[in-house]
Amino acid sequence: MNNNTDIIVIGAGHAGIEASVAAARMGCRVSLVSMDINAIGRMSCNPAIGGTAKGHLVREIDALGGVMGILADKTGIQFKMLNKSKGPAVWSPRCQSDKDLYSHEAAKLIAETDNIEMIQDMVKELIVEEMPDESAGYKFYIKGVRTELGREIKCHSVIITSGTFLNAIMHTGKSAVTGGRIGEKSATGLSECMMELGFETGRLKTGTPPRLDKHTIDFGKTEIQPGDEIPTQFSHRKHPAFPNQTQVDCYLTHTSEETHEILRTGFEDSPMFTGRIKGVGPRYCPSIEDKISRFSDKPRHQIFLEPETLDGNTIYMNGFSTSLPVEVQQKAINTVRGLEKTVLIKQGYAVEYDFFPTHQIHLTLETKLVSGLYTAGQINGTSGYEEAAAQGLMAGINAALKIRGETPFILKRSEAYIGVLIDDLINKCPIEPYRMFTSCAEYRLVLRQDNADLRLMRYGNQLGLIENKMIHSLDEKEQLITEAVRVFAAKTVSPNGINDYLESNNSGKLSQNEFIANIIKRNEVELKSLLENDSFKENELAQRILRDSEAMNQIEIEIKYKGYIDRQTVQIESFVRNEEIRIPADFKYEKIKSLSTEAVEKLSRIKPNSIGQALRIAGVRPSDISAIMIYMRG
Repeated sequence: MNNNTDIIVIGAGHAGIEASVAAARMGCRVSLVSMDINAIGRMSCNPAIGGTAKGHLVREIDALGGVMGILADKTGIQFKMLNKSKGPAVWSPRCQSDKDLYSHEAAKLIAETDNIEMIQDMVKELIVEEMPDESAGYKFYIKGVRTELGREIKCHSVIITSGTFLNAIMHTGKSAVTGGRIGEKSATGLSECMMELGFETGRLKTGTPPRLDKHTIDFGKTEIQPGDEIPTQFSHRKHPAFPNQTQVDCYLTHTSEETHEILRTGFEDSPMFTGRIKGVGPRYCPSIEDKISRFSDKPRHQIFLEPETLDGNTIYMNGFSTSLPVEVQQKAINTVRGLEKTVLIKQGYAVEYDFFPTHQIHLTLETKLVSGLYTAGQINGTSGYEEAAAQGLMAGINAALKIRGETPFILKRSEAYIGVLIDDLINKCPIEPYRMFTSCAEYRLVLRQDNADLRLMRYGNQLGLIENKMIHSLDEKEQLITEAVRVFAAKTVSPNGINDYLESNNSGKLSQNEFIANIIKRNEVELKSLLENDSFKENELAQRILRDSEAMNQIEIEIKYKGYIDRQTVQIESFVRNEEIRIPADFKYEKIKSLSTEAVEKLSRIKPNSIGQALRIAGVRPSDISAIMIYMRG
């Protein structure tokens, strides 16, 4: 093993995987340190990838050259496009994964990637030195790490992706055991080291539901939840054998008033209600006890029964996250329809862990205190595999760019959900686990999951993470979309050629020639069925579109939602103008007498790099922004 490397990544979860692979592919030597090298990419909670807005993140990660989409496609056992009954801005891909296969494929990927060395150990201490001067704002710069086994490894950058393991405690009823997952110990020493350097810390909480024995479930009493007949891949790298795994169903059932009464009997032993858990939990993924306490008027709550693996017998009880005593969990489960005789294999529990509030990092995810030190994932107060992976990718890219002396890579919130995620973390500095939603993105009609490649893949190519042949295919696709939108806006079709089709779709009929784009805009018209109409049989452009389902989907969206997209494009132009008005890193806000005390405190702490970013900081008023701009001009 080498005692010198370029980048040390601490933690081999979803953030650690992306950080390691990205940095290694960009030419850096990477040491990936994990307390258990058999736990690479382990799915601690729900064995699923994607979902509302999270699916957008996975598509963006893939477009930039990350690997989560590839792993999900290889190991998915059910694929589903969510929110199809709504507009395309909120369509979100999701897959149920085989958790064992996912971890296996992740470990295989790491092993096959050049420049990555795996180390089984625990990092206890950061080695830093004081900066010769603080002109860049840093107090220290990173030199390496020391481990539990006494190793000292020198490096240029460290990326901490420790998940829920920093000083972690697992709670079930009155029981409190140190550990970040059942059977896995906590990571100790690193938090204390960072606090000694001057970092602020806090505590957060997450939870996981029980796992059930599928052989003891009466699925006949539940509602089948099938996947899509034609599944959609996450990755833009198409795989001819997709889907690679046998596809399975999930199931839906519900709690009852009886379930809730039994759960209430455990409240006096609940670590949440007795104050033993100090950390703040995720608002949008509450425990079952939290649900029945906060929503006492609801007689039942949805429970999704989801297979964890193809070969095993465990079922994930989605919607029943809990830290109540085991006997209460078992008794309550047996009141749920279909689960009357079900045996609990693994109890639900809550995990409380350290995190570091995000006013302490830059948009690159590098810390403001220590040059070369990056944080990504739950250490930054996020929840979910996808949010962690997105941060890991960006941290890995930026660490590699800094070592190479190149310009940092920062995505604007007008360019990507990844940009929204990081911008929100720094400017809003959440005090509870942050979860991505489509409502977080004000430009969501432009930032759709289907056009992630058009938005981001050229960035991935410039970084060396996307191969040239992918860009060649992207160019062809973009040319087809542009040509189709232009031609359909300029060409007309006659009533004779189209009225039979329109009447069959209950979309009226033409009395004169009409532009094709205007026909596509009709609610009842689908582009695919329109182009399959006899009047387009000899049309070469139509046939090219029919052969490319992704391009066809984007053409239809671009035409149907043109007015809304144009409006958002104008808004983005205004947003970008504010982003381009830079604020010096050493700007002294306290010199502006007209700024409010709150504004000075927030601006000095977050150190926004643009007027646009300053506008998004809670507590900063428009009048404060005007004062800053006047001062900068003067």
